[in-house]
Amino acid sequence: MNVTLRARLTLLYGALFLVAGLVLIGVSYLLFNQELSRLFDDKYGPKQVFKLHTQGNVLTLGQAQQLMEDQQRLLEEQQLDLRAAAATSLLAQGAVAVVVVGGAAIGLGWIISGRVLAPLHKVTATARRIAAAPMAERGLHERIALAGRRDEVKELADTFDTMVERLDHSFDGQRRFVANASHELRTPLTLNRALVELAMHRRTASPDVKELGESLLEINARHERLISGLLLLARAEHEIADRSPVDLADVVSHVVSQVAPEAEAEKVTVREEAFPAPTTGDAMLLERLVLNLVENGIRHNLGDGTGWVRVTCGTAGGQVMVTVANTGPAIPPYDVPELFKPFRRLNADRLVTGRSAGLGLSIVRSVAQAHGGDVVARPRDDGGLEVTAYLPHATPWTRSDP
Repeated sequence: MNVTLRARLTLLYGALFLVAGLVLIGVSYLLFNQELSRLFDDKYGPKQVFKLHTQGNVLTLGQAQQLMEDQQRLLEEQQLDLRAAAATSLLAQGAVAVVVVGGAAIGLGWIISGRVLAPLHKVTATARRIAAAPMAERGLHERIALAGRRDEVKELADTFDTMVERLDHSFDGQRRFVANASHELRTPLTLNRALVELAMHRRTASPDVKELGESLLEINARHERLISGLLLLARAEHEIADRSPVDLADVVSHVVSQVAPEAEAEKVTVREEAFPAPTTGDAMLLERLVLNLVENGIRHNLGDGTGWVRVTCGTAGGQVMVTVANTGPAIPPYDVPELFKPFRRLNADRLVTGRSAGLGLSIVRSVAQAHGGDVVARPRDDGGLEVTAYLPHATPWTRSDP
């Protein structure tokens, strides 16, 4: 059983109040009992002289002693009755009063502890929003900005804000570095491709030079794809602010026709089941999402001519989705998350080639999360993979809408 800090503080305050109240009652009773005994001893003790009024009759010594003993016994009984009444008043009724007031103190402690811990709840809520962001760096713009007097809780909130701000700057700097480096690397790669093509197409070029040029062009193409993938990944990691209507059915149809030559070369059959799936976002990024899924399904498939890729899109549960399933080698379920990490490979069959930069599924997840969606993958029982991208559903529009 998990007990909250507020509940523990309330119980602690209430317990301390009850213990202090009971100790106070006990001390008061002991002091009262001691004072009562002293008063009786001073006023009716054995040293006191009793005046006996017998209406003129003369008492013998024995009668006088008997009368004094009776009065002494009466006084002792009165003292015991008084002490019993005091015990009832101080102990019993006082304990009830302490319990009642203690209950009120517990309720008041619950309210006060709630007000004291309210800033901590704000810190926790902000931390949860940051942790719940689709990607960690997406929620780093959140700040607690706790107002009020400077105390321990405010110092904690300010320290948390400082840490999040530094992390935000760090992620921004990393994204800018990747984008700038990719832009800077494009120029020399373009120049290299032009020089290699120029050398290959010279009339004096020997067959060895042409063969070497083809190898260099293939390596150069791989590097260009890698840089383009890094640029696209850096762009996709920013939340999409400028959105436009996009129907994934149109995107799927366009992508299937675009990959038809590659699918034919790989002897893979592509099946399309496109139903209306209206959403909003960046059309180019959404096209890249579907294209990467379909290309991944074609390139990591069976090579015996029996392989297939099934592409479907539609709406489900208030969301639009596009699912790409394919045949292929068996993938252990615990290895599926590794596929979405940049440059991660499961085995030698999934190596970076001239056609692949190793960022396909990483880009898919980044694009989906930038649009407020997500990607789920699971291995098929017969081999291959089934990947589904979920995106927010948008109100359908007509073809005449801008």
